[in-house]
Amino acid sequence: MSGGCRCTRKLTMAMSGCVIILVIALTVGLCVGLGGDDEVKREDTPKFTIDHEANTFLLDGEPFRYVSGSFHYFRALPDAWRSRLQTMRASGLNALDTYIEWSLHNPHDGVYNWEGIADVVKFLEMAQEEGFYIVLRPGPYICAERDNGGLPHWLFTKYPNIKVRTNDSNYLAEVEKWYDILMPRIQHLFIGNGGKIIMVQVENEYGAFDACDHDYLNWLRDETEKHVSGNALLFTVDIPNERMSCGKIENVFATTDFGIDRIHEIDDIWKMLRNLQPTGPLVNSEFYPGWLTHWQEENQRRDGQVVADALKTILSYNASVNLYMFFGGTNFGFTAGANWNLDGGIGYAADVTSYDYDAVMDEAGGVTSKYELVKKVIGEVLELPEITLTPAKRLAYGKVELTPSLQLLSSEGRAALSKGDPVESEKPKTFEELDQYSGLVLYETTLPDMDLDPALLKVEQINDRAQVFVDQELVGTLSREANIYALPLSKGWGSTLQLLVENQGRVNYDLLNDTKGIFGDVSLQLHNGGYLALENWKSTSFPLEETAVASWLKQRTNKELDSFITRQRILRNGPILYSGTVKVEEIGDTYLNMAGWGKGVAYVNGFNLGRFWPVAGPQVTLYVPNELLKVGDNSIAILEYQRANKTSSGTDLPAVQFDAVAQLDGQSGDVKK
Repeated sequence: MSGGCRCTRKLTMAMSGCVIILVIALTVGLCVGLGGDDEVKREDTPKFTIDHEANTFLLDGEPFRYVSGSFHYFRALPDAWRSRLQTMRASGLNALDTYIEWSLHNPHDGVYNWEGIADVVKFLEMAQEEGFYIVLRPGPYICAERDNGGLPHWLFTKYPNIKVRTNDSNYLAEVEKWYDILMPRIQHLFIGNGGKIIMVQVENEYGAFDACDHDYLNWLRDETEKHVSGNALLFTVDIPNERMSCGKIENVFATTDFGIDRIHEIDDIWKMLRNLQPTGPLVNSEFYPGWLTHWQEENQRRDGQVVADALKTILSYNASVNLYMFFGGTNFGFTAGANWNLDGGIGYAADVTSYDYDAVMDEAGGVTSKYELVKKVIGEVLELPEITLTPAKRLAYGKVELTPSLQLLSSEGRAALSKGDPVESEKPKTFEELDQYSGLVLYETTLPDMDLDPALLKVEQINDRAQVFVDQELVGTLSREANIYALPLSKGWGSTLQLLVENQGRVNYDLLNDTKGIFGDVSLQLHNGGYLALENWKSTSFPLEETAVASWLKQRTNKELDSFITRQRILRNGPILYSGTVKVEEIGDTYLNMAGWGKGVAYVNGFNLGRFWPVAGPQVTLYVPNELLKVGDNSIAILEYQRANKTSSGTDLPAVQFDAVAQLDGQSGDVKK
């Protein structure tokens, strides 16, 4: 019966030594589930399963293969979501892959965010409207080159000894609490409930994690299934190597991931997967058409034709595949992560703000030559929809002069941008102890009144970078990346030692307790060889949150800074906030060119575009989405940490440039070969 459902129950009754089996078949509009909860089940509800004999997915009983692309909702503004989705769909993709970022939605203990860029339900519903099936990856750990791999920073304050991604009872309790908040919001989107979510991931590349804790994995499987209730397929993703078995979970479908660098090993990779899981469809859940980039390294690029040829090879095995990333987007604000213990002996390396990734689409959501090559391959296995794309214009707004408006370490700067009064303690407080996600923390203490000539300031561990001042005069810089943890101090420099520490991004892979600030002893090594511990610190938080910057922009006065300070190219008295206005007559995407500046963070109309560091590179420009701009005056605020973009004479105002193209490695252009 159209619109009805069938509910069949078997009742077994024992009567006078015999067994009577009653089979009651009901055809009604509403069935009551055997688990005790009422469930509405339509006869025409799509079901997504696996045919282990034919080694294929089944959708509504028919063989199904997906070609999906990764797009993380938190890397584009909500008003840009639909255009990005339409561009992806026009390439022939029939599925969308996305993570859910715990830290975005749960920024502080007991605080939840579902608005704006965090409106994941709106994003998923929009993807359904655009014709996508959805592969959902809720983590809770996601990596994704995001700060802390998407795990909330406050976990490490609430539980100093927590062991994340293990059977640690505190971690399990917090994950359960998080899933109890998250999952009810998206249950209507599971395919068994009439939505388009066909698959839900359990953990993320767990085989690469040292713990190999199957008690935890089994618990997380059950916790996830508690909410999914058979209405989508649970799956895992693991790197194809000898540790794959650590990520395999009983009764959870296994997939793998690899890029063009391993396409010559594809038969061996499929064999590894088959050894782990003898039947079922083959899936590459992360096929990499590009790669991530760190500060101070060359920009990563992958040849488009090589990518297209590799994709064709994967599809020739009748495999399903996800292109990670199809659209990369931007790590707005302080959300970019970092890596640790990289090849070549590199310790800490922070990710750039752009997540362009050399993906199939560029950072602004545009079509590239790689897109056209990939689209041609997808068109050989899936029908290409007829979609007319209307990309945003890319416009240059020219040079904008900026006025030095606020000195961060001044009383006015502290009042405007600090979180509140300093916290006093014997040892410096970490970012996490201050419940601070990112930004800067100023640590201050009084130097002893004694002969310090010569003396060596030594910090046991700094995460991640510190400008050192004595009485607000720059002495030098300590750096985790450069492995610099000591610098000399001289007699007569002053009495107040100040360390302004920057969080450059928490490690998102392997090392997952990357707390920020100063750790261990801070001491002076004296000229006689002795050590003097420095204690009794004041810790002042500068979260640099958008609300604080926007509030200051509205309330600022035209009070001028001391001319001695404003003439400086090297900022010897601490960071300065520069402000200005760009007039816009026609709205389009643009790029804020930071060439000539040092290191800091930029805001347009109060929105945090992200970190800049052009002197380190390779990223020089920051993407400014058209959705941020308005016709008329648009505010710009640049918090520069170390050097202003000024002429050698120092007479001109510092300036930024709004260009129509991105700049990386000193090269301009958007089309990727």
